[in-house]
Amino acid sequence: MAAAPQGTPQGTPRPCPEQRRAAHIVQLLTLYRPLLDAFVIDFFTEDLWAQLPPAWQPALAGASPVQLAGLLGGGAGGAGAAWPLSLLAFAAAARALALPRRRARGPPRPPCQSCRLHPLLRRHVKPKKQHEIQLLGELLRRLSRATGCQRVVDVGAGQGHLSRFLAFGLGMEVTAVESDARLAGLAQRFDQELLRELGKARGSQPCPLTPRAPQHLAGRLDPAAPWGEFLLPPEPPGAGPAARNPLGGPGGSEDGGRVLLTGLHACGDLGPALLCHFARSPAVAAVALVGCCYMKLSTAPQQPPGYPLSASVAALPGHQLSYRAREAACHALEEFEGRLLGGSAHLRAHCYRAVLESLIRAADPAKRHLGLQPGRKAHGLSFPQYAQLGLPLAGLDPAEFQLDSEAVGAMLEQQHKVVAFCTLGQLLAPAVETLILLDRLLYLREQGFHCALVPLFNPRFSPRNLVLVAARTPLATVLDRGGEDEDVEEAESPQEEQSRHNPQ
Repeated sequence: MAAAPQGTPQGTPRPCPEQRRAAHIVQLLTLYRPLLDAFVIDFFTEDLWAQLPPAWQPALAGASPVQLAGLLGGGAGGAGAAWPLSLLAFAAAARALALPRRRARGPPRPPCQSCRLHPLLRRHVKPKKQHEIQLLGELLRRLSRATGCQRVVDVGAGQGHLSRFLAFGLGMEVTAVESDARLAGLAQRFDQELLRELGKARGSQPCPLTPRAPQHLAGRLDPAAPWGEFLLPPEPPGAGPAARNPLGGPGGSEDGGRVLLTGLHACGDLGPALLCHFARSPAVAAVALVGCCYMKLSTAPQQPPGYPLSASVAALPGHQLSYRAREAACHALEEFEGRLLGGSAHLRAHCYRAVLESLIRAADPAKRHLGLQPGRKAHGLSFPQYAQLGLPLAGLDPAEFQLDSEAVGAMLEQQHKVVAFCTLGQLLAPAVETLILLDRLLYLREQGFHCALVPLFNPRFSPRNLVLVAARTPLATVLDRGGEDEDVEEAESPQEEQSRHNPQ
């Protein structure tokens, strides 16, 4: 009998690649926890620059935005970049541990109208959303063919754009669930507009759209309820509580069939709740989930599961993620890199907010992290103009401050340091998101499901571009797109891994 590998006790299953990646991410985050948990707005009030390793400070202070972009993207860092080896190791580890995002090459460009969507399906839909619903819709169609399910439940459907494409564009039977009754009503209005347009065009020319609208339900997901009773009253409540879920009980939908479950940018705990419903409900054949708003995840043991979900990640010492770390996981790395490369004026907003925080805390230490929004075009203002807008939001009179003092000027001259500090946080952000997503994948994998994380969207258009796909049957036909998804690896089920390590 062969000896067990060094460090693996006899009889103990070897950690799978996803478990090893999660463990290495936790080790990295533990090493750089102060950097991960720091708020950039505290740059001056807590002297964050002095908390960086001394060897990093001179190199970062002298780096140009283009050189910082090189550090972020893994390039040479621009002419004259000379990074300390410890900083290079940190950046390389952060990049290597993050899941591949298939970052688009070349200069960033705004998304345009999707020619792959019928013009009627592009109405009321921004180009970014067109990009997302077309790609997720095609994935759901492949998932439908692989599982034999034609019914889709779209939870967190918003204005119904994805549901509308699935129903009208792909001919699927769709139920759209939305917690905001006003959005559900708006979605129904858009459906009726489309049906009227199809009626006008009938007989004049062939139309590829199917005249079948989604069914809309206003209600919230109850993660603790059985599949057939998961609806709670919407917000705001309508004339009465939501009716019993018409999708039926544990056996399937009203006529006994199974369904596919999806959520496009399911916020906070909604994503884990969908996965829990899939895991315990035979009625759900498969799920395709795109998460967002990780900072809203529940993390307390007495709350519904948000993070961690899996036993694998929960067992890792130091797996905990602070609110700040989970917020960082929502950052748009590609957008920040583009701003560095273009020398965008948006970069100064980080310094402006840190200086404003310093002024507010000096006036009233109790006023900390107030969540001020002085304006979306703050980067186009001078700092005195910015402060004139921001201080009243904190209940302070701008006339009581010297906004052009030497002290304020000295802080503003450190904008390059603030941007460099932001860059370090951006380096860690994809690794944090990877840990959260691996936790979800491992939760499903521990229960024997087939699952994969797919970099579906262009991250320059849609930063939350990784889709978690899981099913009760193998996903090979779903993930096989003629070599387009070479970065995608399906996680083995526990049974498959055991067979590989213990061949008959």
